[in-house]
Amino acid sequence: MKKIRIEIPSLAENIRMIESFIDNAKEKYHLNDDIYGNIMIAVTEAVNNAIKHGNRNDSSKNVALSLSLAEGLIKFKVEDEGSGFDYHNLPDPTTAENLEKPGGRGIFLMKHLADEVEFADNGKVVELSFYMNS
Repeated sequence: MKKIRIEIPSLAENIRMIESFIDNAKEKYHLNDDIYGNIMIAVTEAVNNAIKHGNRNDSSKNVALSLSLAEGLIKFKVEDEGSGFDYHNLPDPTTAENLEKPGGRGIFLMKHLADEVEFADNGKVVELSFYMNS
């Protein structure tokens, strides 16, 4: 199994480093455009959530992103240093009362773009899995 990892301070402008990390992974592992697009959106969304909600934009706290690759599956793990959240009771962004709300779509989006989304450690860790041959 191959594994690479990056850690960034919780600043919105560091998303550029995450995008470069994903671009490098695309080149290195020959990801096709469909999966690349899904990875780019879902992973940057997860990192954004970690910066904004997890670490509350506190630049003294880091967000770690690691990538592991095994048997046609590429996994991105995003970890923050926040206190976590209740990922079992998320409002559905597609219901009428939530359609107008500006937030609440990130996890919904991740679940639609990734083949699997798993939370761990009270929501401080999110794992996004993508099948490479789909």
